[in-house]
Amino acid sequence: MSEPVRPIRVLVVEDDPVAADAHALYVERVSGFTVVGVVHSRTAAVRALERTPVDLLLLDLYLPDGHGLHLVRSLRAAGHAVDVIAVTSARDLAVVREGVSLGVVQYVLKPFTFATLRDRLGRYAEFRAAAGEASSQDEVDRALAPLRAPQRGDLPKGLSGPTLDAVTRALRDSTVGMTASEVGSAVGISRITARRYLEHLVKGERAARSPQYGQIGRPELQYRWLRTQR
Repeated sequence: MSEPVRPIRVLVVEDDPVAADAHALYVERVSGFTVVGVVHSRTAAVRALERTPVDLLLLDLYLPDGHGLHLVRSLRAAGHAVDVIAVTSARDLAVVREGVSLGVVQYVLKPFTFATLRDRLGRYAEFRAAAGEASSQDEVDRALAPLRAPQRGDLPKGLSGPTLDAVTRALRDSTVGMTASEVGSAVGISRITARRYLEHLVKGERAARSPQYGQIGRPELQYRWLRTQR
């Protein structure tokens, strides 16, 4: 019998108590994640990390006792490998580049919705789940792909980014796969439209399809999300 998968432990670092509580509630609503603490300053974050195992920081960059990236820099200097998702209103690309150099895996701009954070956490979980040794550049690219947002400009004519996001979330949240009819019902679109989006995900090697047998008549295609993509 396999051991249950341990949830990803998240420390929320946000100076605004109301926003911090909202972020923590958002995280707890995402399957596979748990909040192990909520703090409101850089100093409190350091103390929390000293006493509590943490996998991911949901980090505001503007803290009352120092910039969030200064915290990340000090953690890296101390050999702490905790992952970081920056949650900020900062739009300075120089700050973004600095964050990337320090290992910030995602940026979420304020204000944001639950759906946005759920998508970023889902992508992070998919990236984290990849294991083993890559045998080619293609496998490395696939391992890093979940951290990149979909390229909306690459969508075929007639497909929209928001609908693709909704179809992706529905398929990613399913543990057994879904048919086009099931995806259409979950998202609120027709089976034919759902199948176009699903086939787009298959073409991009983000999903796979296989015939579902056991019913009278032609088998229906079942789609599943390629989580590790190894």
